[in-house]
Amino acid sequence: SRYVDVAALPWEETRFPGIETKTLMTEEESGHHTLLIRMAPGSVLPDHEHARIEQTYVLEGSLVDDEGAATAGNFVWRPATSRHAASAPEGCLLLAFFLAANRFFDDGA
Repeated sequence: SRYVDVAALPWEETRFPGIETKTLMTEEESGHHTLLIRMAPGSVLPDHEHARIEQTYVLEGSLVDDEGAATAGNFVWRPATSRHAASAPEGCLLLAFFLAANRFFDDGA
């Protein structure tokens, strides 16, 4: 077992303004990652594609894209090769599971 003191982990800035992460689990061999993601009000995760299935549980706020909104206490998953941009109009806190890294289409790809 690997126990994680989540409160002691620092929030890490991403290259996307207003979006921070805490890495709960990383398995480099497989590419699996489990993250807490905190998005400030109005922040946007730009256009990206999921290489494999992505799963997100919304702890606080809401995560919005062109297909709808996942609100606090709800879950959304996206199949491999799905593509979208996501925003947090009022901010959100997410628990996210990635089986492989996303591919971003912004100029910082």
